[in-house]
Amino acid sequence: MIQTINSENAPKAVGPYSHAVIHGDTAYLSGQIGIDPASGALVSDDVRAQARQVMANLQAVLASCGSERSRIIKVSIYLIDMADFAAVNALYAEWLQEHRPARATVAVASLPLNAKIEMDLVAAIG
Repeated sequence: MIQTINSENAPKAVGPYSHAVIHGDTAYLSGQIGIDPASGALVSDDVRAQARQVMANLQAVLASCGSERSRIIKVSIYLIDMADFAAVNALYAEWLQEHRPARATVAVASLPLNAKIEMDLVAAIG
């Protein structure tokens, strides 16, 4: 059985997808960029501000799935500039505290709305 999740505390999906899909004891969260859920716009041009908002958006979706940061299994980070890696990595470490899921970080040519960062993840639920 597959269950779709759309969080009221995350930005509305801008395409034909759900915030997350749950299958079994696993939640697969769609990519989030630094959109403020209230305004529907990017929070800033600054990668740090965008990264913080991305993590807040993912956390809201995790909560809607009945999960939390300590249950994250795998994270993918997409950056348009690898020069931002160190700044994002520091915020990521702060966000997850001692938890260390598997992770991939890749450079991409562009992201929706000219965002500087996007993240998606997989987490355990239940």
